[in-house]
Amino acid sequence: MKRKPSGAALPNAALTEALHRAFFREWAERGFAAISLERVAARAGAGKAAIYRRFSSPQEFAAAAVTALGLGVAMPEDRGSLHADVLAFLMRLRAVLRHPLIRRILPDLHAEAARSTAMRALNTTVAEARRAQAQVLLDRAIARGELDPAVDRDLALDLLPAALYWRMVVLGRTPTRAQVAGQADAVVAALRAAAPPA
Repeated sequence: MKRKPSGAALPNAALTEALHRAFFREWAERGFAAISLERVAARAGAGKAAIYRRFSSPQEFAAAAVTALGLGVAMPEDRGSLHADVLAFLMRLRAVLRHPLIRRILPDLHAEAARSTAMRALNTTVAEARRAQAQVLLDRAIARGELDPAVDRDLALDLLPAALYWRMVVLGRTPTRAQVAGQADAVVAALRAAAPPA
């Protein structure tokens, strides 16, 4: 029976992915302040050198891992209407936020962002990247004539995830599909009412 490869025997991409997974598990279980890169390496079946060749600190490791996760969540394809696009967006976000590691890591990331300029920069980078992706949804609706081209985009981008994020990350509750559909109705109404900036 072949032994599962680990450490230097793993291809670079596979080892990096294993290190990311191990980092997230460590973060979820212990919190960012208590992360041990040695334990992360052990979880991934790698030596410490595998980490230090890639990352010089937990903050740098977090930046790589969170960016890979945050930017890897694609926007849903065009569903043909603003309501259908919003519902697909919320269902995709619901699936992401249901992940047990993500539900434990996100509140800690926000707490660390309040204490550390490096983590604040990371939090901002990921948030801005996700907002840039969500612009596609607004552009589609404007092209269809469903939204005013002068819509307040900053407000619209705040409105899209806000209720779902509050329910799942702050309150720790997973809404049903019917509740998400209700949120989509409310978000669409709010987007249509979002006044152009003064």
